[in-house]
Amino acid sequence: MAAEALEITADMLGYDIRVERLGPEGPMDRLSEGDIRAAEVVILATDQPDDQGRFHGKSIHRTTPSEAIRHTARVLRDALGDRELEPVAELAPAVAAPMPVAAPKRQAIKPAASPTTAPPPAAAPVAEIPKRIVAITSCPTGIAHTFMAAEALNKAAKAMGHQIRVETQGSVGSGNTLTPEEIEAADVVIIAADTNVALDRFTHKRVYSTSTGKALKGGKQVITTAFAEAAQPGGGGEAATPGVGKNLAGEVERLKAERSSQRTGPYKHLMTGVSYTIPVVVAGGLAIALSFMFGIDAAKEPGSLAAALMQIGGQAAFALMVPVLSGFIAFSIADRPGLAPGLIGGMLANQIGAGFLGGLASGFMAGYIAYYLRAWIKLPQNLEGLKPVLIIPLLASVAVGLLMIYVVGTPIAAILSGLTAWLSGMTSANAVFLGLLLGGMMAVDMGGPINKSAYTFAVGLLASETYLPMAAVMAAGMTPPLGLALATMLAKNRFTQDERDAGKAASVLGISFITEGAIPFAAKDPLRVIPPGIVGSALTGALSMLFGCELRAPHGGIFVLGIPNAVTHVGLYALAIVIGTVVTAVLVILLKKPGTAATLGAGAETA
Repeated sequence: MAAEALEITADMLGYDIRVERLGPEGPMDRLSEGDIRAAEVVILATDQPDDQGRFHGKSIHRTTPSEAIRHTARVLRDALGDRELEPVAELAPAVAAPMPVAAPKRQAIKPAASPTTAPPPAAAPVAEIPKRIVAITSCPTGIAHTFMAAEALNKAAKAMGHQIRVETQGSVGSGNTLTPEEIEAADVVIIAADTNVALDRFTHKRVYSTSTGKALKGGKQVITTAFAEAAQPGGGGEAATPGVGKNLAGEVERLKAERSSQRTGPYKHLMTGVSYTIPVVVAGGLAIALSFMFGIDAAKEPGSLAAALMQIGGQAAFALMVPVLSGFIAFSIADRPGLAPGLIGGMLANQIGAGFLGGLASGFMAGYIAYYLRAWIKLPQNLEGLKPVLIIPLLASVAVGLLMIYVVGTPIAAILSGLTAWLSGMTSANAVFLGLLLGGMMAVDMGGPINKSAYTFAVGLLASETYLPMAAVMAAGMTPPLGLALATMLAKNRFTQDERDAGKAASVLGISFITEGAIPFAAKDPLRVIPPGIVGSALTGALSMLFGCELRAPHGGIFVLGIPNAVTHVGLYALAIVIGTVVTAVLVILLKKPGTAATLGAGAETA
């Protein structure tokens, strides 16, 4: 890696270099006497003993492989004594973008051929219209190629007259993290990575993906190709424009991405954990629900398909729920160094009976402990690679484990046990009140922090075999988009043509338990949409609890109603959803005023 870093950076700086590699199997690309004789300076980037006799009479600059990888430009310039050139960015995560360099090639180690003075390379043409670029570089180890690719993109963009900001995703976490404002202002996003990079921040930007190797070898070509070929993730075209139109799904995604970019602090970390947990819980819950197709007690029969499905859902997926929640909360706080202690803390929360509450606690503890350890522990450059894979995971895991076992685990387990007992023994009045509360929360912000808090509460109780809140939450989450869809059909004179088209899509999102289907309507007319949604959802949640409906699957909407025994009192449960939907629609119609044919378009004359 040191050899590759020296070769690539020397080329970018305008130097001519020859590199000999010393490995366990002996030297590779061994330097000839002519190479050494023509060289102006010899750089020894090695931790091994070397034969200096070959370099007698030559200027020798000593460094380490680590320095050659992370501070390659500085090593080259120090070796050659180039003080007159402006500084360039180093191969490290938190540095400024480099200045363009246009200089004749200097000889670091040159072959025996008679020296000739190479003409200065032609200056790169400056772009007529400077553009803004944001980029992410990442390689599997997160050490060399990550920063070298960032360096190459920085130099190429600067030479072409563009502005660029590069985020590096390395083994010790992210460097130069892109801000929402920088992403929003960018004309294109370049992902130069050999690992999977999450694109949720760039949902409505044009993205071009390539490898770190291509960025290293041709930064300018990558940038040129990015402007020509970049597209929205998933193959979308231009970003969706605000409003409620035919492309309701795209508008929902745009508003969700906007909300996501505004999340900060503990809520952001919690939502990260929840977002990674939901697929695990949904898969496990549906597997459990499928096991009930064979009978409510069919899973007790050893070797049966029902038993296998129960093992997949209850013993595997649900066992992972708390560790995944804890692990990715910690990951959000401290990046990769927080993942291992978070997962271990979550597993301990399971083992001591602290459940999802213990997972929340262990996730935040693990994240902040790993975060501060990363900042406090200072090591020599050649030992930095030990921090993310050995030192931080070990220290943070031991600290979180001891805190969970001896300090916070037992009290949290007692709280969860008390909560479960109270929910199991609720009176009808208490159940109705809890249903009103959870149902109303689902419609307050329709996918925002309050909605997710209610959903997380219900999902967390599934592992404790408490199913009433989950039924209330899912039913209440379905009614806002269903109510708006019904309103657009019953009162066309209160909605534009685009809103009526969006109502059809909202009905599909509603039956699928995607509350966010109502967000575009609420964003456009919050005072006439949100209050009816809260009333309808609260009523649905209360009725579900009053009817004693239980739901064993954490998602699926109307589609899980057809799975035998997945929902108790299916008829009453469906009735609760219908009542909430009708109430929401009626209130929206009453609050909205009729429009005119000019403003609403054709087909709006029907009241």
